[in-house]
Amino acid sequence: MLSFVNDYSEGADERILQRLLETNREQLPGYGEDRYCLSAREKIRSACGCPDADIYFLTGGTQTNKIVISSLLAPWQGVVAAESGHIGTHEAGAIENAGHKVLTLPHREGKLMPDTLAQYLRSFYADENHSHMVFPGMVYISWPTEYGTLYSRRELADLYDICREYQIPLYIDGARLCYGLSCSACDLTLPELAALCDVFYIGGTKAGALCGEALVFPKKNTPPQFSTILKMYGALLAKGRLLGIQFDTLFTDNLYLQISKNAIETADVLKEGFRRKGYRFYLDSPTNQIFVILENSRMEALSRQAAFCFWEKLDASHTVVRFATSWATSMQDVEALVQLL
Repeated sequence: MLSFVNDYSEGADERILQRLLETNREQLPGYGEDRYCLSAREKIRSACGCPDADIYFLTGGTQTNKIVISSLLAPWQGVVAAESGHIGTHEAGAIENAGHKVLTLPHREGKLMPDTLAQYLRSFYADENHSHMVFPGMVYISWPTEYGTLYSRRELADLYDICREYQIPLYIDGARLCYGLSCSACDLTLPELAALCDVFYIGGTKAGALCGEALVFPKKNTPPQFSTILKMYGALLAKGRLLGIQFDTLFTDNLYLQISKNAIETADVLKEGFRRKGYRFYLDSPTNQIFVILENSRMEALSRQAAFCFWEKLDASHTVVRFATSWATSMQDVEALVQLL
């Protein structure tokens, strides 16, 4: 069975496993204060061009989103997101469980557009009854989006300008950040992205790590007692070294971007295979997620030999499915899938 279900099916890059093995018997301080965590933070600060950034290592994306959003919002505030945003669709109500509403707005191919956000905020404060409503306290986007699309530098700058006008933070979910930075459609660098938001995280789970996300407050703007908040949510690992060693390895010799290029290269070959065989795309994603429209009987036949992800029903006889490549996808598997088509 060929698997293109997601971009975190494999374990970890072997260089990470080797570093974990080499350091296994070292006795190190806990809670992220070991020398590998300190080294990883310095390397990430350098890569982001943010010498004063505060950096924390957490284990997963949903955990990170819940903690960041709940720590930045007041009790009367909610978080604005696209209707397709991960926090409102595939995180099991984690944000609502923390006591905050996800305020969803229409999207364009997964993107929350600046004009949509500006119109919403203007309308909210123009409503004479807004004191009875959930206040928009921050904006959440993912880069790349749930549809594998990218905000351009201009779009991100416009969103950030609107957030600053209304004095609310902009938070970027970077679960697949590496795949956005690695594709040819990207017109942003990591330092530019860091400068155009108030907080973001660098995904490790989907980028060759066993697990882990590096949360970055680029402007030394961490909420008060944030380490205590991490502990309260069960997110402060005693063996913080497990995350620090992984990110220290990923940010040595540009490994983070080096291994992520494989996902883009294999995705490009797979897209061309779909085109050559006459398949229709739901949208044009430049990154590692490919959304294809399949006739239902063809989808059922293909699913017997290849694993992929259901996305949504298009109509009674067609379904949108997702094929995802990763840092570890082999070109041989891609070629085998194209042959199946």
